[in-house]
Amino acid sequence: MLEILQQSAISAGRAILDIYNAGPEVTYKPDCSPVTDADACAERIILADLARAFPGVPVVAEEAVAAGFVPDIAGKSFFLVDPLDGTKEFIGRHDDFTVNIALIENGAPVAGVVYAPALRILYAAYQGKAVKTVIDETFRLDDETVIGCRSCGDRMVGLASRSHNSAETIAYLAEHGIADYRAVGSSLKFCLLAEGLADVYPRFSRTMEWDTAAGDAILRAAGGETLTMDGAPLTYGKRNQKDDSDFANPWFVSRGKP
Repeated sequence: MLEILQQSAISAGRAILDIYNAGPEVTYKPDCSPVTDADACAERIILADLARAFPGVPVVAEEAVAAGFVPDIAGKSFFLVDPLDGTKEFIGRHDDFTVNIALIENGAPVAGVVYAPALRILYAAYQGKAVKTVIDETFRLDDETVIGCRSCGDRMVGLASRSHNSAETIAYLAEHGIADYRAVGSSLKFCLLAEGLADVYPRFSRTMEWDTAAGDAILRAAGGETLTMDGAPLTYGKRNQKDDSDFANPWFVSRGKP
């Protein structure tokens, strides 16, 4: 399975880079969030790959959901896809945008791929193992390394969203004595925790499940965790929520080894 997800993410990333270099066409959704032709192109590639390899598994994909297509996932394993996470970074020509593909079983992310095409780095997790792989100039997997969260020392390093930071996030970092933090785009924040380069990522602004699932899968496989504000693990497949839309996440805190 993992090889299929990796190759699909790489193929989508290759198409994204072509548009990145040529200059994307930007439009806006009803919620005023930007979307580009790269989002649509990458999603088509991933959906075709998943349909061919896993014909019986539903796929919840960001742009398809925006267009009103939501498959039946009740009682089923399913994929979550964000074809281009960090669209604002992509438009602003920052390199920290990613392709996210995750497999959800019983509400938990059990496999995931996060590919940063501009950085030529791919993170992946499956069966409790997290890895980081360099992608060479011919778009092949090269130099794979097993990764894991670090034990937190006296001086914690925090992560915050580059484009969606909030006063609550800054307050959380201050309350926990975390003066050293980096602003990073996309799901790479989860991967930096999984790699042992940071300790905590508080998120007190809106995210959707496709934004977080793949990175969360990698973090969990690396020994970390993502908890909601009541201390429960973040779950996936949230439908018919009383106070929010389908697949919307509550606030959460992701961290390396407790």
